[in-house]
Amino acid sequence: MARDFDNVTREEATELDTLLTGHEDGWWDAFYENRARLCPFFGVSPDESLAQWVKEGLIGPGRALELGCGNGRNAIFLARSGFAVEGVDYSQTAIAWARERANEAGVNVVLRRESVFDLRLEAGGYDLIYDAGCFHHIAPHRRRSYVALVAHALRLGGWFGLSCFRPEGGSGYSDGKVYERRSMGGGLGYTEHRLRDIWSGELQVRVIRPMNKPSVESGLFGERFLWALVAQKT
Repeated sequence: MARDFDNVTREEATELDTLLTGHEDGWWDAFYENRARLCPFFGVSPDESLAQWVKEGLIGPGRALELGCGNGRNAIFLARSGFAVEGVDYSQTAIAWARERANEAGVNVVLRRESVFDLRLEAGGYDLIYDAGCFHHIAPHRRRSYVALVAHALRLGGWFGLSCFRPEGGSGYSDGKVYERRSMGGGLGYTEHRLRDIWSGELQVRVIRPMNKPSVESGLFGERFLWALVAQKT
C-alpha cells in the first residue's frame, strides 16, 4: 500500500526533511544565476490567468503576497495594478533580480529571501496570495502545512491563485519516488482531481483550467502544461 504523505507526524516530517536536505540549497541560486537560460518563466510577462482575473474584477486591489516570486514578473504586474505587494523566494539570486526589475519598473514591491515554512504571517493579513511555480516544488509531506499556511494568511473572502504543473509538465515522480530518489525531479505534476482534493479542504476552489498559451504580442505568459487555479477563503 502506498504511504500517505499528507498525514505524517511532526517526527516523521523531520525525518523526511533530512532525505531532501541539501538538494535545494544552492540549486535555485545557480538556476537563476544564468538569466539568459532558455526558461519560459524567465520572461517579464505576467501569467495570463492572473491578468484575466484582475482585469475582470474577480480579484481587486488589496494586500498581496507572492510565494516563490522568482524574477518578480507577477509581483510587478500586481504592483502596477494597484496592489500593495510582497514577494518571497528561497533564492537570494532571484530576489536580487526581482528587486532590479521592480526598480526599473518604478514600482514598490517588498522582497525578501526566506523559506515559505519560516514565514510568520499575520492571520487574515492578505487579500491575495499568489503562487506561480512554488507549490509543485513543495515536498509531499509538507503539502498540508503549505495549504494551512495559505489559508491562515488569507482574510475571509480573500483569494488564492496558483499556476502549477499538469501531469505532462511535471517529473512524473510519485510521492514515494521523491523520497526514493531524494529529489523532486524538477517539480511534481498534478491531476485536476488531486488539486481539488488538496485545496478544497481549506478553500473554495472556483476555477481550475489549463493555462492558455498567448501570443508573444499579448504581453502575457502561459503554457499548456500548467494549470491555472483560483480559490477563495469562505
